[in-house]
Amino acid sequence: MSKELERLQKRIANSGYTSRRKAETLIVEGKVKVNGETVTELGTKVKPSDNVEVEGVKLEQEDKLYILFYKPAQVITSVSDDRGRTVVTDYFDDLETRIYPVGRLDYDTSGLLLLTNDGEFTNLMTHPRYKIKKKYVAKLKGYLMRDEVKALEKGIQLEDGKTHPAEVKIKNQNKEKNTTVVEITISEGRNRQVRRMFEHFGHEVSKLSRVELADFLTLKGLNAGEGRVLTPHEVKKLRNLAENG
Repeated sequence: MSKELERLQKRIANSGYTSRRKAETLIVEGKVKVNGETVTELGTKVKPSDNVEVEGVKLEQEDKLYILFYKPAQVITSVSDDRGRTVVTDYFDDLETRIYPVGRLDYDTSGLLLLTNDGEFTNLMTHPRYKIKKKYVAKLKGYLMRDEVKALEKGIQLEDGKTHPAEVKIKNQNKEKNTTVVEITISEGRNRQVRRMFEHFGHEVSKLSRVELADFLTLKGLNAGEGRVLTPHEVKKLRNLAENG
């Protein structure tokens, strides 16, 4: 019987209701019931037969869904916005399954974003220890110098700590416009990290797009605002990369 038990927050995440971290917050806030009783203890374990309600909604196990989405700029990476702005899930209103973004892309950043209803998968893709690579193309104001490239490749000190070594490749530099187009690959996901890395050297980022994830997922065949379902092989490969490096 013990093998059938699982932590309550994992059960919630696996149902597709929300991520495990958000599930933990909901438990502590007293918004989760097990068999009609409010539970606030994070260590609580439940059986498959237990009735779990979150914010008054009974959890139902859903088929897992994994979507690769080409996020346009000026779209919020969220499931809602109190200012009425467009959010990424607005592009999937026809889905019966509730999905949410895996990690985030800034409002002004476009590019590759995953969405899912699998909380465990979300944790694998976003937890710092799993180091999933993310490749961006950035257009900068000013010339990115060779010593700045070397510093980025070693890691630089930001206000929230030193960055992991990045892979940097200059794609183009325009003397007349005083701009640099650069490709940068990082394995972290801090808030506005790529922009802050270049701003560290005084280079404002005028355009930024995530173009690749985990060395094999790209935006090929998609226009901004379009998405596709990941294949089972792609999902398995992502899991293996996160768990085994």
